[in-house]
Amino acid sequence: MSTKKILIICGGILLAAAAVTILVFMTEPTAQQEGASKQMAMLVDVTNAEKGNFTPVIQATGTVRPVEDVMLSPLVSGQVIRRSDRFVPGGFVEKGTLLLQIDPSDFRNQLDLRKSELLQAQTDLEMEMGRQEVAEQDLQLVGGDSLSNRQRSLVLREPQLNAVKARIQAAQAAVEQAEINLARTSIRAPFDAHILSQNVTLGSQVAPGDNLGRLVGTDYYWVNLAIPVNKLAWLEFPDSEDEKGSEVIINNNSAWPKDSFRTGFLDKQVGALDDQTRLAQVLVKVPDPLARQAENNKPRLMIGTFVEANIQAREIKDVVRLDRDLVRTNQTVWVMQDGELSIREVDIALTDAEYAYIRHGIEANEKVVLTNLSTVTEGIRLRTQATDSVSQVNEEISKN
Repeated sequence: MSTKKILIICGGILLAAAAVTILVFMTEPTAQQEGASKQMAMLVDVTNAEKGNFTPVIQATGTVRPVEDVMLSPLVSGQVIRRSDRFVPGGFVEKGTLLLQIDPSDFRNQLDLRKSELLQAQTDLEMEMGRQEVAEQDLQLVGGDSLSNRQRSLVLREPQLNAVKARIQAAQAAVEQAEINLARTSIRAPFDAHILSQNVTLGSQVAPGDNLGRLVGTDYYWVNLAIPVNKLAWLEFPDSEDEKGSEVIINNNSAWPKDSFRTGFLDKQVGALDDQTRLAQVLVKVPDPLARQAENNKPRLMIGTFVEANIQAREIKDVVRLDRDLVRTNQTVWVMQDGELSIREVDIALTDAEYAYIRHGIEANEKVVLTNLSTVTEGIRLRTQATDSVSQVNEEISKN
């Protein structure tokens, strides 16, 4: 084949290739702007913001402690000659129940002795008053107008009479003290009590200051809770003994059956922060903590137990309530507005275990973004499954 023919064939191939290339570029599809926008918008889930009046529930933890707690101790010395069968660890006693009897023999003798001394002093008073009457008659016979007041007092034996009266007062006080000491030989329950410990038995020799046992009251227990200081303003405490504070639901999930709880009421606010946690201390009063009443079938509280508490706070009015997880960094909330992301700074009145209560920054029925976004920029395009469905319907209508 000649060189001329080869060149003609190569030129034809090049021309054909150029023609095919031009044809490909001329027939290439053009990207539509609408499709590109749909692909760039992020798919998210949203919820409508709920606005109204709400009652928050503040969660806290604390320990159970008794309201009335005494170490039983004698005020006189002696030998224990009687002990109540109910004075044992775990026992229950009513107020005034005789728990221990110290031998009263010596104290009865002391009382009899003091009574005799009082009788003697009263006899001396009668005799001295008789002597004073005689002295006054003698003074009238001899005439005492020239005597000074001091001399007249001595003649009428007034100092002797005052001394006898003083002895009577001392004797009366001694009798009263002896009666008190005799009464103290009977050791009684100071209130309706639960016996936690008992350290004495028959024949024991006791003295003032000895630890005979520990008693706690059964009418009420306290639950000592730790609360952040900024939440105290939302709690209600009683102003008098007849009032009740905020209701508190107490749970012990580790020890009590499911759905078991006790109900108490805020009672006191301790006026000092905890040294370690820097939290405020509040006391919850729980009636009948040991479920002694017939109609009370609730679980018993045990002193020293660690419990959880849900405190009914004051009502917050005209606020938006959101799940607290929807409050993002720097107290912001993501809102879908006109298909775009709006990052809102919000004013939070209170946060409890589940919700954040927002005063300003978001309004009712605005669409709050639930989805965690990888790219967070003001104004980025957002879409939901609902908007996608509407777009598809519109496309079908336009085709038809």
